[in-house]
Amino acid sequence: MLCLVRFEEISETQYEDYITEWELSGEDIIPSASKRRDRTFTQLQESWRMEETDAIFAYGFVPSTLFFLIDEQNKVCGAIHLRHELNERLKQNGGHIGYGIRPSERHKGYGTEMLSLLLEKIWVDGYERVLITCDDDNIASAKTIAKNGGILFDKPMFEGILTRRYWINKPLKNLYERTGHKGDVSE
Repeated sequence: MLCLVRFEEISETQYEDYITEWELSGEDIIPSASKRRDRTFTQLQESWRMEETDAIFAYGFVPSTLFFLIDEQNKVCGAIHLRHELNERLKQNGGHIGYGIRPSERHKGYGTEMLSLLLEKIWVDGYERVLITCDDDNIASAKTIAKNGGILFDKPMFEGILTRRYWINKPLKNLYERTGHKGDVSE
């Protein structure tokens, strides 16, 4: 069973195993919030904790939280980054959520599951909809977003790259559970 945990719930050993595989792959580490950045694990956790506060505005960022996807063997399979609000740049590219699955764990449905787990959490936390973007040629990410209810809004060029922007709305069934209304939406 897969579970989503906050950054402070993983060990340094789990993180090192995860991040070393990304680094050895030569690929960009996604989400970039999970990069090592020449810091110790303790320093990383402190920076991730600070990123959840309004203090991050001083650096041109928005408050955000980093989560990791853990499998049954306590292996970190991926990371997902929730930005609690959007600035102008994130409205164009980036959105509320960025995520990535480590290279050895791809093509197992983990990205879809990780996004689903985060969406379940944030709907409970009061979010009504979120923006998620991906490069137009990132078919795997586009499929992951669509499987989680993403509706393609548009495909703008951003810094020379064709980008897909999707909105995911809170499912109506949760609205019905919250309000007790089970009738036709048009009533």
